[in-house]
Amino acid sequence: MALAAGHYLATGKAGLVYMQNSGLGNAVNPLLSLTDPAVYSVPVLMLIGWRGEPGIRDEPQHLRQGLVTLPLLETLGIKYARLSPSDEDASKVVAAAAQQMHSDHAPCALIVSKNIFGPYRGSSDQGNPYPLTREEAAGIVLSDLDPSSPVVATTGKLSREIYEYREAEGRGHAGDFLNVGSMGHASQIALGIALRKPEREVFCLDGDGAVLMHMGALAVTGSSGAKNFRHIVFNNGAHDSVGGQPTAGFMIDLPAVAGACGYRLTGRAESRAEILGHLRAFKDCRGPCLLEIRVRRGARADLGRPGMSPRENKAGFMKYLR
Repeated sequence: MALAAGHYLATGKAGLVYMQNSGLGNAVNPLLSLTDPAVYSVPVLMLIGWRGEPGIRDEPQHLRQGLVTLPLLETLGIKYARLSPSDEDASKVVAAAAQQMHSDHAPCALIVSKNIFGPYRGSSDQGNPYPLTREEAAGIVLSDLDPSSPVVATTGKLSREIYEYREAEGRGHAGDFLNVGSMGHASQIALGIALRKPEREVFCLDGDGAVLMHMGALAVTGSSGAKNFRHIVFNNGAHDSVGGQPTAGFMIDLPAVAGACGYRLTGRAESRAEILGHLRAFKDCRGPCLLEIRVRRGARADLGRPGMSPRENKAGFMKYLR
């Protein structure tokens, strides 16, 4: 939203911001304190993918957000229209929304239901030479962990792969908190646990898109001095769980950023031997540590989903921590 506001200030032309409705929740502050007509009155056209639309099956983390999407827009005073699957009708809806946005000098939203657009086609592995898949790399990490070490996993396919790994190994899931929503917040959930369970190594298994979304968390973790916090970032340079759109993951030096934020030990790995070497070094590290593991894009087509509800996962995990 802020990028679109800057574009408007520089050009006098409105920007287009695409997001899931989960992103609408994240954008409430700039919508009320930046673009709102009562503040700077900045026109922005919002294209919002409607996850958890009532009556359409979706993941549990999207159900509540889907239910309140339209009421939230109404509460924010943002006018909206639903995009039509017909090209001709969609053109009329877009034109009307753009006219409304300009006449009100305010954000206006287009709501996109499931299957209105075709699949994203840009997720090639060009420029990604790494030998391991994320699932293989996660299995290497999990196989090396002490059974008493709690694991907090970021949202998306990584959590599903961890669940399937435990199933294949015939082990329970009590020690894994599978953060099905709240993208970008897994590391702070893990940090909160680490600060209250100092006698146990606490692992956050994260993704590049999630880390980039809330990089301020690195500074909070680094400055905490949590001696038992272990941060593993699987970096494939893409938002793998929602179509493979590229991130800036390969364009920045995540270990260097973490080190500058106060992490005591950081590293990067691409192979099994490198991963295990860094994990051994972590055991002697007294302070937050971060390991970036660069992996290939993609996931198995037959990847399953957790067979427990988020509330069941929470209850089992809390019992495990006690």
